[in-house]
Amino acid sequence: MHFETKAIHSGAHIDEETGAVAPPIHLSTTFERRADDGEPSHGYSYIRDHNPTQTRLEEALAAIDSAAGAMAFSSGMAAASCLLQALPAGAHVILPDDGYYAVRTLASDFFPRWGLTHTFVEMADLGAVERAVRAETRVIWGESPSNPLMTIADLGALARIAHGAAAMLIVDGTFASPALQRPIELGADAVLHSTTKYLGGHSDVHGGSAAFARRDAYFAAVEHARTITGGVASPFSSWLVLRGIRSLAARMRVHCENAMAVARFLEGHPRVEAIHYPGLPSHSGHEIAARQMSAFGGMMSFLVRGGATEALGVAAKTKLFVRATSLGGVESLIEHRASSEGPGSRTAPNLLRASIGLEHAADLIDDLRQALE
Repeated sequence: MHFETKAIHSGAHIDEETGAVAPPIHLSTTFERRADDGEPSHGYSYIRDHNPTQTRLEEALAAIDSAAGAMAFSSGMAAASCLLQALPAGAHVILPDDGYYAVRTLASDFFPRWGLTHTFVEMADLGAVERAVRAETRVIWGESPSNPLMTIADLGALARIAHGAAAMLIVDGTFASPALQRPIELGADAVLHSTTKYLGGHSDVHGGSAAFARRDAYFAAVEHARTITGGVASPFSSWLVLRGIRSLAARMRVHCENAMAVARFLEGHPRVEAIHYPGLPSHSGHEIAARQMSAFGGMMSFLVRGGATEALGVAAKTKLFVRATSLGGVESLIEHRASSEGPGSRTAPNLLRASIGLEHAADLIDDLRQALE
C-alpha cells in the first residue's frame, strides 16, 4: 500500500463490540485476570505495560515507518531516553553536533550516570563520523533535517558506517515525519519522533514514538526500559496521535508547499543574512535531501542581519506567526531559538526558527515582509 493508505487504515480495524469506525478510547488503568490461573484474560494487565488504544497506535506507527514494531511514549525525550538507557554500560554514542539541544543535555548530564560516553560530530562530514568510531561504539545518532540548522545527513551512508562497526543507526526523524522520510528504508535500525509535532499535528497532544527494523533483543530492552521507567503514552494521547496520523500525508503536502514559497521569499530579502531550508538548491544538503526525502518539509530557520535585538524585533512584529516554541501544528510559529534553548545554547543569537503552517502562503509571506521591513 501507498503511505497515504497505510496512514488511514493501519490500526483502524472496526470495533467488534459496537461496529464503531472511529477507534474507542480505553481509559482503564487495570484489566481483569482469569480466575483459574491469574493470567490476563484479554492480553492486558496494567496501563504502564500496554493498553488497547496504545496498541492501535503502535500498529499505525510501525506501518508508516516501514518497521517490524513500534512503541508509543509519553514524549519524544522519553523515547530518546529509553533508546539510550537500553544500551549496555560502557557503550559509546556518536551524536550530531547541531542536533536537538535536549539530547545534548541528556548526554552531558545523564550519560555519565548510565555509564555511557559520547562524541559530538558534524554528521554531514562522513569522514569525521568514521574517525569518531571506536571499538565500543554502539550507536550513531542521526538527525536529518537537524534542529535548528536544517543540516542534512546522508542516512544511507551513516547506516553503512554504523553497520561496518557492528553498531546501530538511530535517527530522529521528527522534522521530516514518516510522510517525507522513512529512515528504516534507508538502512536505519530505529527511528524516533516527537509525536507532539507533525504526527499529532494540532498542538494539542504530547507524545513520542520509536520504530524498529527488527523485534530483537534491543527492542525488548527498550520496551523493558519504558515499562520500568514509566514513559508510556496515556490512552487519550495515543488516541489523539492516531487521529493525527490519519491526515498526516495531506497536511504535509501543504506544509511543504507553503514552506517552499516562504523560503524563496526569505532567500531574496536584504534583511536576511542566510536561510536554512533543504528545498532550496543553495542549501548544502539539497541533493541528499532530494534523494532521501519525498519533499522538503515545513521547518526552516533564518538569520536576521544584526544580532539578537534585530531578530527579536522581527519576531515581535509578526501578526500571523505565533511567537512560540514547538512545531508541526496547523498554525505557523516563529521563535528566537537561542532564547527557547536557554543558558548554554549554541544557536546564533540572530537566528529565528519557523514552523510553517497551513495558512495561505501569500498571507504568511506578507506577514514576514511587514515584520522585516
